[in-house]
Amino acid sequence: MSTTFTAALVQTNSGNDPAANGDMIVDQIKEAAGMGADFVMFPEVVTLVETGAKNVAPKVTSFEADPNLPRFRDAARDAGVWVLIGSMVVEHETLDRKFANRSVLISDRGEIVATYDKIHMFDVDLENGESYRESKSYEPGTRAVVADTPWGKLGLTICYDIRFPHLHRSLAQAGAVMIAIPASFTRPTGRAHWHVLMRARAIETGCFVFAPAQTGEHMDGRKTYGHSLVVDPWGEVIADGGEDTGIVLAEIDLGLVGKARAKVPSLTHDRPFDGGGTPN
Repeated sequence: MSTTFTAALVQTNSGNDPAANGDMIVDQIKEAAGMGADFVMFPEVVTLVETGAKNVAPKVTSFEADPNLPRFRDAARDAGVWVLIGSMVVEHETLDRKFANRSVLISDRGEIVATYDKIHMFDVDLENGESYRESKSYEPGTRAVVADTPWGKLGLTICYDIRFPHLHRSLAQAGAVMIAIPASFTRPTGRAHWHVLMRARAIETGCFVFAPAQTGEHMDGRKTYGHSLVVDPWGEVIADGGEDTGIVLAEIDLGLVGKARAKVPSLTHDRPFDGGGTPN
């Protein structure tokens, strides 16, 4: 197993037309492969940025029937690269009028290796008047996912999951040496928290963190932060996509994971404790 590879984070400004977004994704897979990438990663909701369940519903299908999915699988196989579709919006399998926010990991043979449904729902009210209630339309996932890749194990999370460190710690303790955190971060929360949260998750887990991000103003009026990041296991930012759309490349050496964890082996230092009550 090789421990070195070239990662490509594709920073996008996805719109509300899934077919057009699909065209963009296929083109970017080809372009990133041509730049030497081995693993191409896309942001959250890369196939559809849309507001309101009544607007989303006519534009999505079941996971199996999604017309873009075969195109992404073909593009990965044709380019000979691994692909992470950061997330796509699909109908939930068991709940009517609910959607799933689902990451899809595709091998260089075009095989679906793993899927992950976002666990933590973005239900917030920001000072600038922005309000989000993701739980009204999306059903949260219930399982953490670690997937095998040719270079090592990859933990899958999505966007708001970043604020729940125990999830990422559990992925590292389950063998992950990399964690993907595709996102569609708002500008206010991005300016305040994006870099420090990504660096913290890398430091706490001793993992490489890959955070491909949406950027700019979208057709539905949403404004996203950008700054797709690659962070090494010591917490150093080794690639930052800034605010423009495009492809960010980073050379990854997973040998750094063992070195970081040997310096600070906190993943092995858990202790039981009594918790949470009111102090005496």
